[in-house]
Amino acid sequence: MFYGKGTYKPCKIYKNHFFYLTLKANFYQKTINLKNVNYLTQMKRLTTLSKVLLTILITGAIAGAIYIFSPGLIISESKQLDGIDVSDNDVNNVTSASELAVPSDKISTKVAGQPLTRIAAYAWNAQSGIIVANGGPKTTEGSMMERNGVNLEIIRQDWLSELRNLQMKFVEGLDKGNPNPKEGVFAIMMMGDGAPYYISSAQQALNDKYGAGKYNLQVIGSVGLSYGEDKLIGPPKWKLDPQSMKGALVSTVIGDGDWVTTVNYAFANGIKVNPDPQTYDAEAVNFYPSANDDYIESAKELIKSQKEGWEIPLKEIKNGKLTGKTVNRKIDGCATWTPGDKMVFDALNGFTDIVSTKEFNNQMATTVIAVKEWAEKNPQTVSNIFKSSYMASNQMKQYENWKRSAAECVKKTYEMETADYWYNMFKGQKGEKGGISYNMGGSRVFNLADAQQYYGIKDGVNRYKAVYDQVSYYLRELNPAGFNQNVKRIIPYEEAVNLSFLKQVKDIEAGEAYKTDYTKKAKTVLASGEWRINFASGRAALKPEAKDVLEQIFNLLVQAEDAKLELVGHTDNVGDQQGNYSLSAARAEAVKTYLMQRGIPMNRFQKVEGKGQDEPVADNGTAAGKAKNRRVVVTLLK
Repeated sequence: MFYGKGTYKPCKIYKNHFFYLTLKANFYQKTINLKNVNYLTQMKRLTTLSKVLLTILITGAIAGAIYIFSPGLIISESKQLDGIDVSDNDVNNVTSASELAVPSDKISTKVAGQPLTRIAAYAWNAQSGIIVANGGPKTTEGSMMERNGVNLEIIRQDWLSELRNLQMKFVEGLDKGNPNPKEGVFAIMMMGDGAPYYISSAQQALNDKYGAGKYNLQVIGSVGLSYGEDKLIGPPKWKLDPQSMKGALVSTVIGDGDWVTTVNYAFANGIKVNPDPQTYDAEAVNFYPSANDDYIESAKELIKSQKEGWEIPLKEIKNGKLTGKTVNRKIDGCATWTPGDKMVFDALNGFTDIVSTKEFNNQMATTVIAVKEWAEKNPQTVSNIFKSSYMASNQMKQYENWKRSAAECVKKTYEMETADYWYNMFKGQKGEKGGISYNMGGSRVFNLADAQQYYGIKDGVNRYKAVYDQVSYYLRELNPAGFNQNVKRIIPYEEAVNLSFLKQVKDIEAGEAYKTDYTKKAKTVLASGEWRINFASGRAALKPEAKDVLEQIFNLLVQAEDAKLELVGHTDNVGDQQGNYSLSAARAEAVKTYLMQRGIPMNRFQKVEGKGQDEPVADNGTAAGKAKNRRVVVTLLK
């Protein structure tokens, strides 16, 4: 499943005639620890949505039991799917504005007469802008929310199931005729890459309970993003030589954004991923599902394994088949976020951050998901929430006093750590241990120009749609936890995202959109992989089925916006050598042309060439080998 952001609690995700790079990921079913829980009592408390989700979990558990006791029946083969990496700094605008007074600590009486509006969210530093706009968990005197007439309460809730329950309670109140329910929340904030799963599964429960389409959840905007905080941690050799990750066991909350970052890194570098957490494949990256779906446990599990020698018994597989052997493996790395990263670096030597949301900088926006029917009846309130957040965020981007105030407001809202901790981790921290450097934290907040750019309102490149469509593709193709059997349809972007409230934000300067500078030559390889794209035999014309693969490439390149590209075409040995040079170059140019037509700028392509049949990766004596040799290598550089 997809999980959200949280702190200290459970929470928070392509074959030439053909060009080849592959990315298949898989989401895994989790094991829920029901020890010391009165099951019947808990069931009575569950909302309809929770029951649907629990049914999905139980179904997965039954399937797991079948697998365990009849291992020959179900084997998930390690897979390599289309995935790509990287960028550096993309959506990051500053609009000149005079410094304003920071909010006070005193609760506002000016908006006390306004209906209380409530939003629930994980403890996540990328929400600093909306939190300081409110002055903390409740609207304070002098805050941006007060200035714009909003009476807002921000509720910390690190459990995804409880975020859903809070939104379901709100809908229950609406259905009973209450225009502004006091229980529940009209909106939640979570990682945007988790929205396709969250909205689609929640919509199923809403339709089942109230009838199709009576109540709907929609993404209505974003207020920030993770910029390095979420990461894969491992030995430095994984960064220097990604192929050395083969056979690694990584602890993580399977399906969350950190896991997605990890599998994208593997796939972008041509490494298979083992989709079965109960098995071990020495030719793939393997995952261990962290206890209680808790990212802090991911860090603890790595520490325990490295310091105490704790090992995981796993069934060995080769080429998708069980060997009959059990192997015991230590955990080699983890995918986690702050403060899990700090825990690892404090406790262990010889580890660093391998890849993070600083490279996947458009992947993980702090996204607001609201009850559509309430939002449409209260458009001014919703727009003023965004307006207040964007104004405060722009102040944070320019003035130290606002950065400090935001850290203090975050501390009050989350009731954990110190203001200095949140201030430092927002900026991101560097460290060194045993001669190995590492990075921790890193978040951004959105002003109006950032939000408009992220959703393509001004430049036409909808970065969030690329994320949403890519994750929807994962859901369709990978079917996590029987998703496609339990949820009737994935809500498409056009239904799931409503930007009308964002577009109504007025009376503040948006500023000029940030533009990536591609004039400098990039030298450092961030990822390199081979794509199999269907072409007509002996020609450079794209077949219709190639468009799906190219759309996946485009979506991922949007998320890796600051990386420059090299495209190198290759052929099999059919035909004459000179003709194959021309054919391979023409196919690489066809890929370039398609991507440019979709919006990738020409000056982003650093090199486009063909190498004909000179560099085969498989035996040209077989049909399968020839197919693998007909490919385009896509390399991302910075």
